[in-house]
Amino acid sequence: MDTTDLFSLSGKVAAVVGGGGVLAGEMALGLARAGADIAILDFNPAAAEARAASVRELGRRAIGVLADASKKADLQAALDRILAELGRIDILINAAGINSGTPFFEIGEDEFQRILDVDLKSVFLACQVFGKAMVDAGQGGSIINISSVSSGPPLSKVFTYGVAKGGVNQITQFLAREWAPNRVRVNAIVPGFFPAEQNRKLLTPERTAAILSHTPMGRFGEARELVGATVFLASEPASSFVTGAILRVDGGFLAMTI
Repeated sequence: MDTTDLFSLSGKVAAVVGGGGVLAGEMALGLARAGADIAILDFNPAAAEARAASVRELGRRAIGVLADASKKADLQAALDRILAELGRIDILINAAGINSGTPFFEIGEDEFQRILDVDLKSVFLACQVFGKAMVDAGQGGSIINISSVSSGPPLSKVFTYGVAKGGVNQITQFLAREWAPNRVRVNAIVPGFFPAEQNRKLLTPERTAAILSHTPMGRFGEARELVGATVFLASEPASSFVTGAILRVDGGFLAMTI
């Protein structure tokens, strides 16, 4: 098998939850370039359709789907539409996310719950909906959950986000074990610091300096640098014996924090 076949996603269909955003949108384009057809699920319908249009410009089929990732009914409706219009589901990217830098003693119950709903509950629900479809279809599949370096060791200023992402790691490894006999592989990508909508407001000059001082590569990541890990984990030929992995794409951040 040559490397072209090894990483080919031809004939596959991927659902990208949160795909209207910067990082997940770039992952979606990477999957499309590898041959997959794409469903972009997002709370913002304009963002979902804009990203789907970018995928179609690459010659792949794509649909934009309005969905609140914290609501199971929305995710089920999205799956039903994907199956009706694209015919199957092989790959799921769980990338919905919000963040907050509220100091610990000032975090309200509503804020705490909202971050858990978007960052953790959405992963649980999407795995229930899309994972069941993959298990029932009997053709295997790949689920890629987007975690964070904030999942551990814990980082200051993003308490609830870190709690949620720690939970994402637990979901990933639990389901990897449960669904391995069904050839549904469940892995997580742990990005380092990639400037995006949800964290730009947290990047004060002081915090930027602190982050870069703990990143051996001395810079933030770029969205395109998540594509290789995404395509690798999505491709069954390339990563057929990889499940339960917590794959770090962090510029060496862990090496400076342990």
